[in-house]
Amino acid sequence: MKSSNVIAAFLTTTFLTGLAQAQDVADGFAPEIATGISTRTLQSAEKYMVAAANPHAAQAGYDVLARGGNAIDAMVATQLMLGLVEPQSSGLGGGAFMVYYDAANDQLTTYDGRETAPMAATPTLFQDENGERLKFWSAVVGGLSVGTPGTVKLLHETHKAHGKLEWSSLVQPAIDLAESGFEVSERLHKMIANDQERLSVHPDTKAYFFDDAGNAHPVGHVLTNQAYADTLSKISASGADAFYTGPIAEAIVEKVKNAGNPGVLELADLANYNIKEREPVCVAYRDHDVCGMGPPSSGALTVGQILGLLEPYPLSDLGPTSAESWRLIGDASRLAFADRGRYMADSDFVPMPTDGLLSPKYLKGRSELLSGSSALESVEAGEPEWDHAMLLADDESIEFKSTSHFSIVDSDGNVVSMTTTIENGFGSRLMSGGFLLNNELTDFSFSTHKNGVPIANRVEPGKRPRSSMAPTVVMKGGKPYMVVGSPGGSRIIGYVAKTIIAHIDWGMDVQAAINMPHAVNRFGTYDLEEGTGAVALQSELEALGFKVNVRGLTSGLHAIVIEDGQLLGGADPRREGVAIGE
Repeated sequence: MKSSNVIAAFLTTTFLTGLAQAQDVADGFAPEIATGISTRTLQSAEKYMVAAANPHAAQAGYDVLARGGNAIDAMVATQLMLGLVEPQSSGLGGGAFMVYYDAANDQLTTYDGRETAPMAATPTLFQDENGERLKFWSAVVGGLSVGTPGTVKLLHETHKAHGKLEWSSLVQPAIDLAESGFEVSERLHKMIANDQERLSVHPDTKAYFFDDAGNAHPVGHVLTNQAYADTLSKISASGADAFYTGPIAEAIVEKVKNAGNPGVLELADLANYNIKEREPVCVAYRDHDVCGMGPPSSGALTVGQILGLLEPYPLSDLGPTSAESWRLIGDASRLAFADRGRYMADSDFVPMPTDGLLSPKYLKGRSELLSGSSALESVEAGEPEWDHAMLLADDESIEFKSTSHFSIVDSDGNVVSMTTTIENGFGSRLMSGGFLLNNELTDFSFSTHKNGVPIANRVEPGKRPRSSMAPTVVMKGGKPYMVVGSPGGSRIIGYVAKTIIAHIDWGMDVQAAINMPHAVNRFGTYDLEEGTGAVALQSELEALGFKVNVRGLTSGLHAIVIEDGQLLGGADPRREGVAIGE
């Protein structure tokens, strides 16, 4: 789809009531998609492309590119629109990680817009007076879980550094739609209805998402958000300063401190927030370099470890239907997640063996553990090389799946891969200025120590909680080749790794790789995507010694491949996104 009709075309698509088979792949392992969603087909373009989680957002980015904007300009418009039409997943009140390739300077870099813990936060923030961990939902709903948002600063600062079009022109489309209204999608309606109890705790949140009778707004209801338009108007005029100081900041702090379950965010936390430009973390895989976001994200390190452990094994020969392929992938993931739980956190606060975790010698040794013929009986963290000694305990944090990802390539070859979140669906359930506030602090470990040994991802003032977000740019011959990422909590890592393997090892086009059923193993139990061909693997995986759980796995993969002068884009049929280009 290349025209402004993409939204209307998407909204009139017939949603299937049975299994939808998107595209056959080798040996009958068909990427059958779970019930109730539509299929997607591979999209191609020659100049530019956006793949995003909602058609309004993809259209906003496309329109910017069509009028001469670059990838950073389109990123701003796409994110601001997502915050309106997909409020449960990301927005002004959250944070994001971005991998950016600057074509003019032939430079790949990453930007960290992750939320930070307020300076008044203590390691025992999520413990009661007896030192016992709070129940998860007791910590989430209300102000206690709210970290200092980073998204607005990320948008504005990267636009100042790399943008092309006028800032206000990129903000205006979201203002216009907030005022005129958008139709509630089936996905948004279901998520509101399923979260009714928590969304009804705070009056302004309830008033926005429900009608006067307390019912979730139905599919097709035109939802307006003047408060969001007013907030964006201030940001349009004055940039990030309008968000981090003055009335918007004061309203955020007032809401956090005076809500039930109050938090500790202060005006100084907002005023002092900064994004960080960081070196990408890369690992060689086949003849590619897979690059992404390093600490405080565990995404690139863990994806990189999985691929590095699989490098010696002939996945291309085994194919996607082989239980042996999935034994290798599953146990490689388990080994990588063991290291993730032990070592990975905000490296500005906790020393990390980042180089050691990806060193060829270390990966070779860990890879040899996969040389057997059955599932590993037990998995422990390894002992990578350190430049100093430090004893750490395994993490106990919970990470939920409501996030969003989009990929952009512009006509000059600039590339954006951005994963953006407010953490749990609808975040803290607190609204301020027409947007939801994050519950990102619950990505920290609620415990500070285990058996007297400190946990790397414990709460500390100013620290950024560990994330699994894995915005990725795969390089080939020193140039961007594949742009990919997904929401999905800690399963993001498996979704991204699977998509890269499906494309590089199994030769699937990017849409088929996204469509392919999920099989994800993080901690020992193999999750197989219900209603798909992955379920056929259950008996073989169990015979190999795995525990298996058949369940829904709602990724939101959005990817673009740059090949032979063409842009080939895919959007995840498990959500409502699209890929569009010219």
